[in-house]
Amino acid sequence: MLATLTTRAFDEPGWLYEVKWDGYRAIAYCSKGKAELVSRNNKSFNDKFYPVHEALRQWGVNAVVDGEICVLNDHGIAHFGSLQNWRSEADGQLVYYVFDLLRLNGRSLLNKPLTERRRQLEAIVPASGLIRLSEHFESSAPDFLAAAGEMGLEGIIAKKADSLYEPGERSPHWLKIKAQKRHEVVIGGFTRNEGSPKAFSSLLVGVFENGALQYTGKIGTGFNTLQQAAMMKLFKPRIVKKPPFAVVPDVNKPSRFRPNPPKAEAVWIKPDLVCEVSYTEITSDGVMRHPSFEGMRGDKDAKSVTAEKPVELEQVLHPGVPLKKPGKAERKTLLNPSEATQVKTINGHQLAFNNLDKIYWPAEKYTKRDMLNYYYQVAPYILPYIINRPQSLNRYPNGINGKSFYQKDVTETAPDWVKRQPYTTSEGEDKNFMVPENEAGLLWMANLGSIEINPWNSTIFKPDHPDWCCLDLDPDTGNTFAQVIQTAQAVKTVLDELRVKGYPKTSGSTGIHIYIPLQAKYTYDECQLFGKLIAAEVHRRLPKFTSIERMTRNRKGKIYIDYLQNRPKATLAAPYSLRPKPGATVSMPLHWDEVKKGLQLKDFHIRNAMERIKTEGDLFKPVLGKGVSIQRVLRILQKRG
Repeated sequence: MLATLTTRAFDEPGWLYEVKWDGYRAIAYCSKGKAELVSRNNKSFNDKFYPVHEALRQWGVNAVVDGEICVLNDHGIAHFGSLQNWRSEADGQLVYYVFDLLRLNGRSLLNKPLTERRRQLEAIVPASGLIRLSEHFESSAPDFLAAAGEMGLEGIIAKKADSLYEPGERSPHWLKIKAQKRHEVVIGGFTRNEGSPKAFSSLLVGVFENGALQYTGKIGTGFNTLQQAAMMKLFKPRIVKKPPFAVVPDVNKPSRFRPNPPKAEAVWIKPDLVCEVSYTEITSDGVMRHPSFEGMRGDKDAKSVTAEKPVELEQVLHPGVPLKKPGKAERKTLLNPSEATQVKTINGHQLAFNNLDKIYWPAEKYTKRDMLNYYYQVAPYILPYIINRPQSLNRYPNGINGKSFYQKDVTETAPDWVKRQPYTTSEGEDKNFMVPENEAGLLWMANLGSIEINPWNSTIFKPDHPDWCCLDLDPDTGNTFAQVIQTAQAVKTVLDELRVKGYPKTSGSTGIHIYIPLQAKYTYDECQLFGKLIAAEVHRRLPKFTSIERMTRNRKGKIYIDYLQNRPKATLAAPYSLRPKPGATVSMPLHWDEVKKGLQLKDFHIRNAMERIKTEGDLFKPVLGKGVSIQRVLRILQKRG
């Protein structure tokens, strides 16, 4: 029985909610000490996942059960990449989550309601071991979905409590609601970029529609060198001359913000391999934005992979009722171009914006009004990285050429509605950081002349546990930006080898920042040691022009790979923050394939940043998602000696 994808979580009586496990769906047939474990496309999992097969054989029941095979990480979360690479017990903790009972002691339960099937299943599930009950929750589904997203889970499943089991049917009585956008796609080819040493540079993928393979995008991230080598063994015997896609994709198509993509050659393969991909959204022409490879899917038949379009929730819960879809208005500028002082109500608070005609960037004639309008427009994108994070205000009340100063304490200056985080100085004085909660807080800071926004790496809720580990590639006066790019590329190589995802952005000044998601699972000390491990390895590979020396005099003429930013109360310019530099540059998140020769920091500025963000979306969103397991990285390093 299959679930229907729907648009959002909901609270309705008569529905139960479960975790959507990130694994392989499998039916188990158990009888008289024998067992068969099969995939959705009827392939045997007996040998591949032998510990589960053995546990089923020893279960001692006469039953048919439905469930999901998963590998759990150190925090008990199912991780699909680990499952796909599982070969033996040393590769991770294998479990079989069972969630439905189809037959028991020779009697079919297909026509029994879900609650009855669950009751009988709960009675026979072992108390411990690899076979586990997938719990259901009678809770608020939106809260459950939000919690699932924060934990890095794929999503949740909603099931009608009285639903019958319909084999092979995609039923509206089982609904899947995703916290992360994931899908299976069919691999129709791969590319090789000119001059690249990699086995392949990207995967060309699609879905079947009326028997034809429709192109849905190019996947260029998510796989490491070992995975690529294994995948090439699958690709080589499948290479064909004719493209399998209904419309041949242009693999060298430039975009507005990537006018000179790497020159790529396409190699076509027989479209019978399936992989899983995560992405941010689907464009109007059916192409994925920011896709990332999650793993191969040997349990899926390629011909069954079609476009999965979510059904509007109202159509499921209230069939026949016409849908009302409100239009989404594009955010315009906040302040008009004529009045030097204007009062606006933001989030219920009145803000008086003054000196709006004051020139902040003299060469370009950009004003304080321009800056405030930018922060109003970019608020939906920058707020996730600054909300509930104490700020260090970098104020330029007379523009970038005027006198500037840092302000941490806002005890006497902030209005009553501004949230504060108390701290005590070394002299024993009690003071308060400013903590933004919404766009009113962002615009209040900007109105003080805070051209750049500088948040902590952690929130007030877990102040000792950063949400990310950052590496600040900070060049000296003798370095070229080409060397900064080379250093960033070396960081990417090291992260790929460790199977860690990192996300680059321009500093907006002279360097590049690289963030690694941690999900607030580690202390600052642990985060800093992790950053040092990566920085030291990059420096070992590029000793001539990089340094990890803290003392400035010991690293003259070298790029400082600064991992010491990973400490309590340290700040870096937020993603999408303006910088007080000529050109009104922006700290802009990048695709990794943009980090190459030709990249210039001046390319991203106050006048074009919003257009790029609307085109590319929030490339930094995964930084606030699933965190890396430092323990797993250490195990990889131990295996390498």
